[in-house]
Amino acid sequence: MSGAARYSYRGLRSLSVTRQLPTAVVNGAQQPALLRTLPGTVNGVRGISSSPRQSVRRPSRPACYTRGQPASIRPASSQSGLKKTQLYDLHVAHGAKMVPFAGYDMPLQYSDLSHLESHHWTREKASLFDVSHMVQHRLTGPGALPLLMKVTPSALDTLGNNQSTLSCLLEDGTGGIVDDTVITKLAPESFYFVTNAGRRDEDLVFLSAEIDAYRKEHGADSIQWEILSDRALVALQGPLAASVLQSFIYTEGEDPALTDLNTLYFGQSRELYLTLADGSRSAHRLLISRTGYTGEDGFEISIPTTANSASLPAQVTELLLSQPDKVRLAGLAARDSLRLEAGMCLYGHDLSTAQTPPTAALGWVVGRNRRDAESPSSHFNGASVILPQLASPGKTLSQRRIGLTIEKGSPAREGAVIIDPADKTQIGVVTSGLPSPSLGGTNIAMAYIKQGFHKKGTEVEVLVRNKVRKATVTPMPWVASKFHRPG
Repeated sequence: MSGAARYSYRGLRSLSVTRQLPTAVVNGAQQPALLRTLPGTVNGVRGISSSPRQSVRRPSRPACYTRGQPASIRPASSQSGLKKTQLYDLHVAHGAKMVPFAGYDMPLQYSDLSHLESHHWTREKASLFDVSHMVQHRLTGPGALPLLMKVTPSALDTLGNNQSTLSCLLEDGTGGIVDDTVITKLAPESFYFVTNAGRRDEDLVFLSAEIDAYRKEHGADSIQWEILSDRALVALQGPLAASVLQSFIYTEGEDPALTDLNTLYFGQSRELYLTLADGSRSAHRLLISRTGYTGEDGFEISIPTTANSASLPAQVTELLLSQPDKVRLAGLAARDSLRLEAGMCLYGHDLSTAQTPPTAALGWVVGRNRRDAESPSSHFNGASVILPQLASPGKTLSQRRIGLTIEKGSPAREGAVIIDPADKTQIGVVTSGLPSPSLGGTNIAMAYIKQGFHKKGTEVEVLVRNKVRKATVTPMPWVASKFHRPG
């Protein structure tokens, strides 16, 4: 394993368990390190260092749920106790280095490309990622929209059919981020959304409680909730993604306006057939969404399977790989460096229930029609906390999520302390960091920093391996996004 891949994996592997933020004692009470009063504030606490991170054992849950719980939870498990995606055998056949990640045996990288080569391949051509470990949900019924409008702050009522948005599941009362998610409106009473594998247990408990409460008030048939465990999910990302995928779209008898991917823009989805290697039509339509986690143009493709089409995920994957001069497999190592360059958060590192959307620089997920506290549309979990933060961030936010560019030397790893150059007190903490492959190894990091130090160009210091290194607050993303938009 290359040094770059080892570093990336060190930042990723902790997601196999749910992590607890570092804690410190402030005025006799324990508080999360990313929320506690920072050094130099009115509490007079200066120079506090965080304690080692701890793992939180998640409660075991039965394989199937009743009442508010989802149906069809049937994860396959390996002898080691790790789950396997439907593409596990394909990964092994392609020389993948498999590692534990979020309870799954997942590919870190492949034998044909190093981590750095895979990263650059994605930026220059196209890479295919297996993201089937992610949890795919379908929520239908007259209560689907009201339920989602309560647990997220997004203006889902303004989405058109087959349109998507990034959002957050929010804790009631606190507005803390339970998980980040992409939600797609398929029809007025039908929604598809994807959540993180590392938050599966927590998300299912959270959603179950919210759905049970809604059903209790509105009737058992008001909402139907399914976990789509029979579906694989792959992400085709990179500048050649559209041309490659277009060459496999099945067009016979289909509406030409829908089979033309040039008219499928970022944040939109369609259900389309593919033409398989033998010339036949795929057994099912695939849900193709123009989105991704790399900052490049690309697609996430949800692949259904049945007893008669169990091989469809492998067929589709091999089809997309049939042009090896354009598309190669990529693993977790490249995915992590790509997403960080694009300024995208990784839950458990850059996001947790300790942050609200405004604190996490995600205030834009709060719909503009939901920001008036006097309006009924403002009734979502944590609105009493989040809306004042949006209205007066300087008065209500103690910290902000920011980007840092750090001088040459060892990269700032997660947990590295950020220091005020003037008085050498702690003012923040790094949550993700690595040398940027696209920027020639420039050290970049994502962090939370004390209010007032978050402005572009602010000079700070970061403690890296007991050495103080200079850093500058830098706007994100470091690598400009290339999403396919109209015009």
